[in-house]
Amino acid sequence: MTPEIAREVQFTFDSADPGALALFWAEALGYQVQPPPAGFESWEQALEAYGVPPEKRNSASAVVDPRGVGPRLFFQQVPEGKTGKNRVHLDIRVAVGLVGEERMAALEAEAARLVAHGATRLERHEAVPPNAGHVIMADPEGNEFCLD
Repeated sequence: MTPEIAREVQFTFDSADPGALALFWAEALGYQVQPPPAGFESWEQALEAYGVPPEKRNSASAVVDPRGVGPRLFFQQVPEGKTGKNRVHLDIRVAVGLVGEERMAALEAEAARLVAHGATRLERHEAVPPNAGHVIMADPEGNEFCLD
């Protein structure tokens, strides 16, 4: 049976520091930290009103596409660290339609920008057919993603 409506998708990241990781991904994707609920000027104000103790206020964060098109990314605090390779990862498509050296230059420029925001560059895969070329990166907590 096919659903009558499409479902919204959210990607959830386990994290040691949800607030910091949310800021990284907002920068990487051109997203924004999700605004606080209606009636509150800040998340701090909302969490205070909800009775969330100060030590729990960085237990979750989210970023959203300001255009309302892309999926929400949710970051939840967990006690354990990352232990293995991601089975699913995000591709940030920064070189769509570019080929060869022009493509690789665009990927390198974006890699340098994200390294300045806390990412780690892991591998470069050259633009050799059938591979269009991409760069494998990791966010500040070690979650792999690709620049494509």
